[in-house]
Amino acid sequence: MRRILLSTIACFSFAIITNAQSGNGKFYMKVTGGYFFSVSPGQFPDVGPYAPRDEVHTYNPGTGATTTVSEKVLTGSYGEGVRGGIAGGYNINKYIAVELSVNYYHSKTNLMTRNVTTVQGTSNELGRIESNGHVQAIDIAPSVVISPGYDKWNPYVRLGFVVPVWGRLYIETDASKTSPVPGQPAAVVAKTAIHRKEEVKPNVTFGFQGAFGVVHPVSKRISIFLEAEYRNVPVKSKSKEVTTYNENTKIVNTATGQQIGPDRPRGLNDLSVAERNTDYVTTLDQSSNTPTGTSGTTTNYKNNNAPANELKSFINIGGMGANLGIKIRM
Repeated sequence: MRRILLSTIACFSFAIITNAQSGNGKFYMKVTGGYFFSVSPGQFPDVGPYAPRDEVHTYNPGTGATTTVSEKVLTGSYGEGVRGGIAGGYNINKYIAVELSVNYYHSKTNLMTRNVTTVQGTSNELGRIESNGHVQAIDIAPSVVISPGYDKWNPYVRLGFVVPVWGRLYIETDASKTSPVPGQPAAVVAKTAIHRKEEVKPNVTFGFQGAFGVVHPVSKRISIFLEAEYRNVPVKSKSKEVTTYNENTKIVNTATGQQIGPDRPRGLNDLSVAERNTDYVTTLDQSSNTPTGTSGTTTNYKNNNAPANELKSFINIGGMGANLGIKIRM
């Protein structure tokens, strides 16, 4: 599919150049940029074992009990962000044109999960996990443009498809944890800090676009346009890879503030295949490669030497936005 789309772009570009040399004025190019807002928010996908929740807990060191102070479901969309692109068009007649655009999209960063645990009655954190994600994507969008053909302020409607040819959901997680050390006094604790980045790759998909705008000429060949555009582009996850992983544990005597022994680091190469790579599936069953338990910060799977399995997740990178740009007749 990518080869066909790239070949189409190449042919269309060649036609524009040829037309520019002949100067018949039927072809045009557009450069546009805009900002989009979310119009169909939903619940964010899980980040590994962590649900899309913003949770606050307290821990009672006397009883060992943990109490949930607050919990909120995190919702939103990856349809809010900045989009820019370039398009080539052909005027079939005064009223109808066809366009092919290539667009780059960068969403705003969304909070996907947060879990904070403090010592009851204090602000001292025993643990914190926070994940934030954003989307980057490149798409090709063929469309049909219909207008009344006015000379000055010319309104138009544009309808078509959106075909993402590349995209990633980037998730960045920071975590910290304070835990007791077996065989040591209560004042001796292990303090672990983790920073990780992961990339979620999508399945092949397509969506729809529609826009209403107006064009106004500023010279014989150059016009400016302003439009409102709606896009609906659902995306389903295919696989995930951890690309950055930095973990460090310090054993500290909280009574004296002194560190006991050297740092205990763990990096990307220390992760198993299952910890580093994930294949998404529609159903988890007995044959799925799922976790069997943990050893400290290490997660063990049925097969540590094969990608893990998680349920597919869905996001939408479409939204409602406004575009402003320049149209150049060739």
